[in-house]
Amino acid sequence: MKFAVIQFPGASCDLDLYHAVTDVLGEKAEYVPHHETDLSAYDAILLPGGASYGDAVRAGALARTAPVMEGIIGAAKDGKPVLGVGNGFQVLTEAGLLPGAFLKNRDQKFICRTVKIQVVNNRTMFTNEYTEGEDLEIPIAHGEGNFYCDEETYSRLKENNQIVFVYSDGNPNGSVGDIAGLVSEKGNVLGMMPHPERAAESILGSEDGLNVFKSIVKEWRESHANQA
Repeated sequence: MKFAVIQFPGASCDLDLYHAVTDVLGEKAEYVPHHETDLSAYDAILLPGGASYGDAVRAGALARTAPVMEGIIGAAKDGKPVLGVGNGFQVLTEAGLLPGAFLKNRDQKFICRTVKIQVVNNRTMFTNEYTEGEDLEIPIAHGEGNFYCDEETYSRLKENNQIVFVYSDGNPNGSVGDIAGLVSEKGNVLGMMPHPERAAESILGSEDGLNVFKSIVKEWRESHANQA
């Protein structure tokens, strides 16, 4: 399986994603610059955290206008897995690939610490290696992680089982419904504020995030085995 790790100017977590995929998971990955438009050679797309374009205007707003978004949107339409972490989640909402928007954290401060989240939907291509109700410890690092949507959208997210992760030991940023991660209606686009790549090996203090990547690979291999 071959992953594309998108590189936006100012983003800082692309190396972490690349390391998790190649060195920990043992899969192939390539860095793809923001000016590229063709992502057809890749099986999955990863949008990293960090402050793309310095979070000018608002987090993710300028990255949404980058040429590479053409390829990302195309990959999502084709059903390929697209994962946005932290700032990557913000970019996905700005691009309309996920609903909602992000506000500054409730206390107006940048937060960088490990939090507890719970898997509330393990029936996705990103969570099939978890058990439903499983508690995870994964770091967050954001200043605008306060996920917002209106009541109608929130009701739809619950009805469609699009909420995948919720904060389970206190809401650190004020997100609606304690949402820490959600998928698109089609199920192949996941945005999450916690950083699974920073909890992918024991030396980091937790391996709880590794199953996000294992789940993607498992889904891809099973789908391709069925096509053979």
